[in-house]
Parts: sequence; structure tokens; C-alpha cells
Amino acid sequence: MIKITGTVFNIQKYSIHDGPGIRTTVFLKGCPLACLWCHNPESIALRPEIIFWDNKCISCTDCIKICPQEAMQVGQQTVRKETANCIGCEACVEVCPTGAIEQVGRKMTEAEVLKEIEKDRVFYEESGGGVTFSGGECLMQPEFLTALLTVCKARGLHTAVDTSGYASWQTIAGLKDAVDLFLYDLKLMDEEQHRKYTGVSNKLILANLQKLAKLGKPIWIRVPVIPGINDDDANLQAMGAFLFSLQLRDVFLLPYHGIAANKYMRLGRDYQLSALEPPSPKQMEAMQLGLRTFGLNVQIGG
Repeated sequence: MIKITGTVFNIQKYSIHDGPGIRTTVFLKGCPLACLWCHNPESIALRPEIIFWDNKCISCTDCIKICPQEAMQVGQQTVRKETANCIGCEACVEVCPTGAIEQVGRKMTEAEVLKEIEKDRVFYEESGGGVTFSGGECLMQPEFLTALLTVCKARGLHTAVDTSGYASWQTIAGLKDAVDLFLYDLKLMDEEQHRKYTGVSNKLILANLQKLAKLGKPIWIRVPVIPGINDDDANLQAMGAFLFSLQLRDVFLLPYHGIAANKYMRLGRDYQLSALEPPSPKQMEAMQLGLRTFGLNVQIGG
């Protein structure tokens, strides 16, 4: 029997914001979008990556000595990683004595992932929870995701897929029957603005959502609220009208936060929204009320 493998960067237990009840969220690496506000920058590349924790570094220079690409250098009292030179050989991870250099993402089989999921079955049964597959964009690993969904359904687990919707309809159609709930991200309704801030058009995303809605699949819409980017009235009105036309009622507004800024630094990347402040409770409530005028069930958070 052939073992199907995929690249996982986190398995989060006791998750209460990724679907109903208490859940285990499995994060798969790889994402075709490049949202400026991405709070999991370590999820974008499909391959495993190296993240550097300078507060753990003791400047022993073992990583410098072993690196074949001279990607590790001393700077400002601790070692610094020059991302452009790194080839991901992970030699530095092996020799680091303090865990300052960490590999993000590892190959796992469906059996290995299922073993972790099954550990918390009692919590799912007591709370009406289950397992959620997220990312990155979990649809970038369709064969692995389909295998995981299929085996979870066979074991009576509630399944959810957290997606941007940016994938071929063939990919979505191939796994939809094993999905109990789609957590579907909507960011911007204007195509030009969507391309500007996420790197891709939203045409495929909207088309896929229309097709899913016509099939009657359970869908929760999740909207990351990014001040100055998608919180304007024009975007809000267009989104409300679109969702109303699809008879999709459950909407969750997720306020922006800047917690991921340190991740960008540890990955050796620039964070373009470092000066952005989170939306105020008043702003979030105004958006909530605005969308509710379309007859939508709108919650803040979740």
C-alpha cells in the first residue's frame, strides 16, 4: 500500500475558532496567495523552511561552521540568517544546541496525522467538534488533503476545510463530499484591489464560492478585517449583496492583529504592515451592523 505524504507545519490541539466545538486544526504548508497581512508567513512556501529565534542564540557559531552556503553569519551579538543563500538543507538545525534554529514544516503520512487527531476524540465527541484542515492553503496539497478527509470521515469525525477558495473547481469537487463544513475566506470584492493586496485575482475565488453555494454545502464566510484595505463601505456593501444573493448567512469578521510581525523577522523577511493598528471595537461593530442589514448572521471573531 502506497503511503500518501504531505508537508505539515503545525497541528494545533484544543482549537475553538476553526469550526464548531473543540477541534484539532492541521496546518498544511503552501499558499498561492501573498496577502500583505498574512499571519502565517511560514506557511506560504510549500517546502520546509528554517526559522531563527535570536533570543535563544548563544553565538556558538556551530551553524556557521557547518553551513555549505555561508547563509549563517554573525551580526549584532547573535548569529543572523541570510535567507537568500539558504538552500534548506537543515544542517544548521541538526547542530544548534539551543533550538534557536528551527525547521518549520515536516513530511508526514496520513497515518501519522490521523494518530495525532485521534488522541483528542473524546473532546470532539463531548463538544460536537472535529478536525479542521487549514494552511497556508490546504487545497495546494489536494491528494494528501483528500486522503486525510476520507479517513477522518470513515472514522466518524466532523471535517472542516479552511480555504481561500483559490484552487481549480476540479480540486474542490474531488473532495467536497468528505467535507462537512467549509470555512471560506472573503477579503476584497474588487478584482484590482484583490490582486494588489493578495497577489491574485478574485474571479476564481468568487466563482468557486458560487458553485459551492449552489450545491448547498455548509459554508461559514470568514472576513479578515484589515484597516484601510478592506473595511471601506464600498467593499462592505458589495460583499453583503454578493453573500445575500448566494443565500449564505453565516459571516465571521476577524479583526487584524500584528502578532505575526516577529515571524517575518525570524524568517528574514520584511513585514509591510508593521505600522498598521488593529481595528477598534467600534469599527468592528459598525462593520457588523452594516452587513447585518443584508440579513446576514454576523459575528465578530471565531
